[in-house]
Amino acid sequence: MDHMESYNIAVIPGDGIGAEVVPPALRVLETVAGRFDFSIRWNLFPWGCDFYAQKGYMMPPDGIGQLAEHDAVFLGAVGRPDVPDHVSLWGLLIPIRREFRQYINLRPVRLLPGVRCPLADRKPEDIDFVVVRENNEGEYSQIDGRLYRGTDAEMAVQESVFTKTGVDRVLRYAFELARKRPEKHVTSATKSNGIIHTMPFWDERFRRIAEEYADVRADQYHIDILTAHFVRHPDWCDVVVGSNLFGDILSDLGPAVAGSIGIAPSVDEHAPTSRRPEIESARNGGSRYLDRSASYRSIPSSIAR
Repeated sequence: MDHMESYNIAVIPGDGIGAEVVPPALRVLETVAGRFDFSIRWNLFPWGCDFYAQKGYMMPPDGIGQLAEHDAVFLGAVGRPDVPDHVSLWGLLIPIRREFRQYINLRPVRLLPGVRCPLADRKPEDIDFVVVRENNEGEYSQIDGRLYRGTDAEMAVQESVFTKTGVDRVLRYAFELARKRPEKHVTSATKSNGIIHTMPFWDERFRRIAEEYADVRADQYHIDILTAHFVRHPDWCDVVVGSNLFGDILSDLGPAVAGSIGIAPSVDEHAPTSRRPEIESARNGGSRYLDRSASYRSIPSSIAR
């Protein structure tokens, strides 16, 4: 008898609607496991804003070490109105992404049958693309500071970080993904007409990586017109790749044109050879606006593969 594959999954229901949708989502995954002959061991972690209110932190100091013992993390949602967003995000989700080097955030955008599309006359076959977001660097850096608080001279500085390693690996991931899809098409989000250092560097690396994939069509648009194309021409999109900030914005806009930002789960991934856990999020964004069906369709990528 063949050995049954088993997965050790950390579960963080989190805040708001996350605690409601995660339990039925786990039941769905148990059904999937039974059908495809693998088993799942769940380990529940009560971390989030309620935990923060009690303890003063979103997860304990050894939280990353606890998660490292798992194959994947299943996350519901994070955030609530009385906890500043930068506290909830940088106290839980961002540390997981950074410490486990989850440099890819992958967010599928599909118009599902029966879902009402806000765009006139669009059908499911018109909206089926993927947003690939750089997940470890870019605009969301910790090279920053504030001076002269409370005075007329108060100032804030936030630096962006774009490395060749970081940019190349997310671009190459996007091209590899496009190569597996029927359209074989990658679109890059840029703003090199206004951001004069990091975005031209991004464009240069995009052109260089594109040379390695002659079988994949490549184009790029400035982020402002690309958002318009998401609305007017979603059928033009196949694999869309962007920096941390641009990918973050596009991965909310994409699901919105497909009916709701609450029906697009996401996965944070690292290098295929890494032994670090990956994280599957039941929704795209914060904890207050979630379609329950999103969580039911979310399967941790380490299981899905």
